[in-house]
Amino acid sequence: MGELFRSEEMTLAQLFLQSEAAYCCVSELGELGKVQFRDLNPDVNVFQRKFVNEVRRCEEMDRKLRFVEKEVKKANISILDTGENPEVPFPRDMIDLEANFEKIEIELKEINTNQEALKRNFLELTELKFILRKTQQFFDEAQLHHHQQMADPDLLEESSSLLEPSEMGRGAPLRLGFVAGVINRERIPTFERMLWRVCRGNVFLRQAEIENPLEDPVTGDSVHKSVFIIFFQGDQLKNRVKKICEGFRASLYPCPETPQERKEMATGVNTRIEDLQMVLNQTEDHRQRVLQAAAKSLRVWFIKVRKMKAIYHTLNLCNIDVTQKCLIAEVWCPVGDLDSIQFALRRGTEHSGSTVPSILNRMQTNQTPPTYNKTNKFTYGFQNLVDAYGIGSYREINPAPYTIITFPFLFAVMFGDFGHGILMTLFAVWLVVRESRILSQKIDNELFNMMFSGRYIILLMGIFSTYTGLIYNDCFSKALNMFGSSWSVRPMFTDTWSEDLLKHTSVLQLNPNVTGVFNGPYPFGIDPIWSLATNKLTFLNSFKMKMSVILGIIHMTFGVALSLLNHIYFKKPLNIYLSFIPEMIFMTALFGYLVVLIIYKWCAYDVSTSMVAPSLLIHFINMFLFSYQDTSLPMLYKGQMGLQCFLVVCAIICVPWMLVLKPLILRRQYLRRKHLPAMEEVFDFGDTVVHQAIHTIEYCLGCISNTASYLRLWALSLAHAQLSEVLWTMVMHVGLNIRSLGGGIALVFVFSAFSTLTVAILLIMEGLSAFLHALRLHWVEFQNKFYMGTGFKFLPFSFETIREGKFDE
Repeated sequence: MGELFRSEEMTLAQLFLQSEAAYCCVSELGELGKVQFRDLNPDVNVFQRKFVNEVRRCEEMDRKLRFVEKEVKKANISILDTGENPEVPFPRDMIDLEANFEKIEIELKEINTNQEALKRNFLELTELKFILRKTQQFFDEAQLHHHQQMADPDLLEESSSLLEPSEMGRGAPLRLGFVAGVINRERIPTFERMLWRVCRGNVFLRQAEIENPLEDPVTGDSVHKSVFIIFFQGDQLKNRVKKICEGFRASLYPCPETPQERKEMATGVNTRIEDLQMVLNQTEDHRQRVLQAAAKSLRVWFIKVRKMKAIYHTLNLCNIDVTQKCLIAEVWCPVGDLDSIQFALRRGTEHSGSTVPSILNRMQTNQTPPTYNKTNKFTYGFQNLVDAYGIGSYREINPAPYTIITFPFLFAVMFGDFGHGILMTLFAVWLVVRESRILSQKIDNELFNMMFSGRYIILLMGIFSTYTGLIYNDCFSKALNMFGSSWSVRPMFTDTWSEDLLKHTSVLQLNPNVTGVFNGPYPFGIDPIWSLATNKLTFLNSFKMKMSVILGIIHMTFGVALSLLNHIYFKKPLNIYLSFIPEMIFMTALFGYLVVLIIYKWCAYDVSTSMVAPSLLIHFINMFLFSYQDTSLPMLYKGQMGLQCFLVVCAIICVPWMLVLKPLILRRQYLRRKHLPAMEEVFDFGDTVVHQAIHTIEYCLGCISNTASYLRLWALSLAHAQLSEVLWTMVMHVGLNIRSLGGGIALVFVFSAFSTLTVAILLIMEGLSAFLHALRLHWVEFQNKFYMGTGFKFLPFSFETIREGKFDE
């Protein structure tokens, strides 16, 4: 963990790569993942760079692979992932890859085109089959209805068939035309209304649903359709009907008029459907074989192509010398990895077959290097918490190693519950134990991946919450009587209490001055007797409030102390004498003294003198007001007034110390160096004064506001305890008090509700709230004492994301 305390030492290096070896050398550097290339052609358009054609060829191959991947996923074929890390293909292998991908793409497109045409033909034949079947039913029903009318002449006047012409007494026989087709089922009501209105009721529509859904040849979706037949008279109505059918995208098919012709056509259609089904099956089998063969190599192809694309994109960042034989690159790299980088360059030169070695030359520069903090799977999550606020400035103190302990601890102070801590710990342990299997599954759920990335943070939060839960003696809002209470009721009956007192008094107070009532402090945590006391909240609020102030001031003071390490490392003695020392004096003289007062009061006043213990709040306010005239307010210790006056004066002196001295000394140093020939810096005294004034005011007011901000530790701890108690009282307690025969069954449902609400409200919602508050305490109250966070992250050229399947650039 030593490398975590400061970012890695970085250097700017210049690489001289032979043209024939540049590709292989950059490939080896990508596998190593320890160098960040600088763009040496910022003014050159990306389309005018040397390797732009190679990048385009890689993009074209990538497009073809994405097309194949889409077809593979559409066919529900799993892509084989063996975890293999294929080597980068040589530039000469690009032609073979292009030819292979071109062949697969053309073959798949031909198969898809033929299959789509076959499916469209199959759909048309299927629709025609249903039309012939349904229209035959329509005509059969009409013929039956006609015979019934002829048998009963009285019905002939009221309803004459539209499907068969009839003699109407006077005039010629009527001849009706008809069209038949298929339409989407959901369009039928609108279609029918449109026909009625446009044709003014002069058409007759019959429709029947096709029971089985049909497959759309383009999208492959299942579509529900209906068969219809429309009878009309005259060409004008025929044209209107066809236009309406066209507008509703209905498919019209020829339908013979005689039953014999319809029967012959149906036989031919069925034969063609059987033949077409056989061809479709063979086409689909061939398509499956092509896709399965491609799925076995798809991941390897993706990695190869995207590695090549990354290499050529990186080569475009390099300069080319005038002889066109050497590429010049500039890279940021860690000093500790220079040997491995040199070895990678030698290996790349050997693979390329070049006889001229590649050269790495360290450069001197005044530019600020990127910030690189080495992490492992345990520290990765904590480093991300720090980086989310701001990337650390180069080589400044890294808060991450301290955050590993302080973050879960402050979270646990707010979340402290033994039972909830155990549940959180078990969940984190499950994530840690199964991490290899979960990583291999490559789950896409963003919320789960976020929790999995922070599994070690959750583990420590759960462990610390279990510890603070034992300190608070709180387990699902109930106290644990592990060692037996130190308080005893029996001695109170000796002289103080009586049976009459018990009958007429609802609340009684144990007097610790009575011998045997109080037998010393509880061995660990808070005595369980307090869970039964009516003044439980008063006691716990006082304890948690003072504990929050103590923890907060210690945390902030530690942050100020860390700033000293930055000043020493960057060799800024002026900041030590004019920033660190007055800041530390200001913090300890006021708020450090408050911590001493809290601890002194705990130690100096016991049970017998607690009634006359003075208020720390009043004393602290009087300290700032220099108000000591009130004789009714006893002093905490001898010489208190003199010490407090001295501390306040010291704190007041620190304000001009920070505000005035630094700008004046900087101005004096500038005037001394002003006449030196190498002097180029510009000094603005006004800007310096304003900046120092802002810093001083921010620090002095921040000490007060930040101390108050740490009271959120007390507030959230109180809220969590109260919510837990309400949940137990209103849910679990009700279930445990059911005394009927069905109480056991009811308790199962009550416990299910209690468990669900505990996880949803107390573990997830309250846990997230405590997490965010702990994050704020670290970002604002702790890190602003020493952490600038104005750097930029080291982003090395690496194939790791490509190997992991994260292909987005």
